[in-house]
Amino acid sequence: MTPWVVIATIIGYFCVLLGISFLASRGSDNSTFFTGNRKTPWPIVAFAMIGAAISGVTFISVPGMVVNSGYGYLQMVLGFIVGYFVIAYILVPMFYKRNLVSIYGYLGERFGTSTYKSGAWFFFISKMLGASVRFLVVCLVLNTLVFKPLGIPFEINVLVTIALIWLYTFNGGVKAIIWTDMLKSFCLIMSVVLCIYFVAKGLGFSFGEMVNAVAADKSSQMFFFDDPKAGTYFWKQFLAGVFMVIATTGLDQDMMQRNLACKDSKESQKNMIVSGVLQFFVIALFLILGTLLVMYLNSRGIAMPEKTDEIFGLVAANPEMPIIVGILFIVGLIAAAYSAAGSALTSLTTSFTVDILEGQKRFEESRLTRIRKFVHVGMSVVMGLVIIAFYYLSNQDAISAVYTLASYTYGPILGLFVFGMFCKRRVIDRLVPVVCIAAPVASWFIQYYLNELWQYKVSFELLIINALLTVVGMFILSVGKKQN
Repeated sequence: MTPWVVIATIIGYFCVLLGISFLASRGSDNSTFFTGNRKTPWPIVAFAMIGAAISGVTFISVPGMVVNSGYGYLQMVLGFIVGYFVIAYILVPMFYKRNLVSIYGYLGERFGTSTYKSGAWFFFISKMLGASVRFLVVCLVLNTLVFKPLGIPFEINVLVTIALIWLYTFNGGVKAIIWTDMLKSFCLIMSVVLCIYFVAKGLGFSFGEMVNAVAADKSSQMFFFDDPKAGTYFWKQFLAGVFMVIATTGLDQDMMQRNLACKDSKESQKNMIVSGVLQFFVIALFLILGTLLVMYLNSRGIAMPEKTDEIFGLVAANPEMPIIVGILFIVGLIAAAYSAAGSALTSLTTSFTVDILEGQKRFEESRLTRIRKFVHVGMSVVMGLVIIAFYYLSNQDAISAVYTLASYTYGPILGLFVFGMFCKRRVIDRLVPVVCIAAPVASWFIQYYLNELWQYKVSFELLIINALLTVVGMFILSVGKKQN
């Protein structure tokens, strides 16, 4: 597949994306940017959320996960479904009742300004780092397929892609994100289904033969109950999935900004449950594709790449594969990447403007618009710089890096909300930032010594440890008087 085929595919997709964004952005204002005017029908949001939960990292990394952990990731996704019910019936009604633009406004109402700012800053760090890692994966693929063959530096690659994302989100905000997520969901599902079809065809399988071959393959093992110390152990994965989705969806301004675009809490609840269940089946498709990709490499005598993230791209670019497979790979990848990065920029802009600058309280509408647009440019620049920094410093596989970062940075946010909702005690607000910093540091030491002393591998349950330490710290700061 030549660089010019990839470029043509990206241009075609982006023209469609920009057209949808333009239509969604007509007559937009700050309310459109921040909340989508809370008029979006829930089925639209539900279908959009399928794609919203899938980033370029998922598209690249999940198929390759079958090599080392089979279908064990679905154990975590089952936990996601339980977590979505918790979000739908506990968090969503609370956010709608308070009519929040930023969900971290709850922390200000419950505890005070320092806690509010702590939640907002931890979200800012979490989303900036997580989105940058996700988008780095896409930039690396595009660098291999397009920019490097044309002799273009990696930094220009990042500059061009960030500029494209800024272009389609700068005006419409969350409303444009929801409608472009619809396109993303469609492209992702169709690309993975068609890739399954073409790879199975390349292996000479009929549909029934494909099903039997996947079921018989050792990589299709889903449940792991044998070794509690292993990272793939069922209960570790399942419980981590429950709390991970509560933290990274229910307490994440990026994801909740979409869900709060529905007209009321009941509509939003329907969206949460439907999209959560559908996500399981979409992830399962990626894992089935992964099994077929490994079979294809083995059947052709192609060496397994050192990093499993490279499996999908390696097969898609194979000369024996029809060119349509490579095009579908690029369409799915950029669909996941542009939407995920665009929504991250929108939510970062919202949180920084509303929470950190307190723009809605301090500025009138026209000045707020100017500041919001300036912040949007600033977020784009910072994200580009972080991506470049990760490119030169990071050597961890992408999906592990994303969840590891989330475990450290979302833990304090989860702990703050849990303490606020289930304990009515007041706290010393000015000391809360100390707790939020101390909890991740203590979590790192716990993770290290559990492995050193007992060979216990802490997996994504690190998030739970981090949140519990935050709750303990908040209780120590409590002053005994109950919140009315």
